[in-house]
Amino acid sequence: MTKQAEIMTELTDIFNKNNRLRKPLMEKAFEGLSLSEIEALEIIGQIKQVNVTKLARALYMTRGAASKISKKLLAKGMIRDYSSAENKKEIYFELTPQGQAVNDQHEGLHKDFLAQDKVVFDELSPEEFKFLEKFLKDYNSHLDRLLKEGLA
Repeated sequence: MTKQAEIMTELTDIFNKNNRLRKPLMEKAFEGLSLSEIEALEIIGQIKQVNVTKLARALYMTRGAASKISKKLLAKGMIRDYSSAENKKEIYFELTPQGQAVNDQHEGLHKDFLAQDKVVFDELSPEEFKFLEKFLKDYNSHLDRLLKEGLA
């Protein structure tokens, strides 16, 4: 097995275990919402004047898929749509109080997950952390380029 294959196997194993540990907690906490809907709420809460195009880009999906998710969230009362005074045609989304409550709960779970994993990250030396951070950022940028090529 090549070094690249070994690292990719470890990363895949980590993500699969992470998913196995956390997915049941997420499903229980957010019954009736899909993971994509929860991620969409997070993006809508973070980005000002988010529309379907910005949502699709942030979630690495097609505009059609983002539109479908936004319609579900509108129907569930998690978001509302609005247009600006400058551009009545453009539709934007924002969280409703119900959507904000879900987003706050989601952020709380993320903080709990970070606290669970802190013991591992505390073991890294500053040099190890810097190296790992650079590698992950570089690899993430590589994946962004591939996604951009595929979604363009």
